[in-house]
Amino acid sequence: MSGPARPGIRVVRTTKAPPAIGAYAHAVAAGGFLFVSGQGARDVATGREVGVECDADGRVLRYDVAAQTAQVLENLRTVLAEAGAGFSDLVDVTVFLRRMEDFPTYNEVYARHFTEHTPARTTVAVAGLPGRNAIEIKATAWIGTDGDAARRDGERE
Repeated sequence: MSGPARPGIRVVRTTKAPPAIGAYAHAVAAGGFLFVSGQGARDVATGREVGVECDADGRVLRYDVAAQTAQVLENLRTVLAEAGAGFSDLVDVTVFLRRMEDFPTYNEVYARHFTEHTPARTTVAVAGLPGRNAIEIKATAWIGTDGDAARRDGERE
């Protein structure tokens, strides 16, 4: 689902990705770019983060960063697709990790999704993330302006 916000700005929402847990859209298109809000590791079917092991009181014992990274990338792909874009349209990606020690594992999973096109990327460690996420990714894609984006058949992921 997409809706108008103001002339030249399009808000993108979809039921195919986990719902926002705050007052924000999945993405906003403006000026030929698509700004995708941070995507976590929630599974749209269950509403719960994947790759998390908790104790009886619900405290996180362990994260599976590989599983979380794969889910985050799937959620990102879903939001991009709702706006008519794909991974090949990404120009900038910001990755937030709960622990920088998880970098090698996340980087390995991430690299499998970006073999030919590699957008600019920044990875930072943060003190905390919403929910039970060990990783969150926000991104910017080029989608062109009103029909001037040259799209080739089969380019979408």
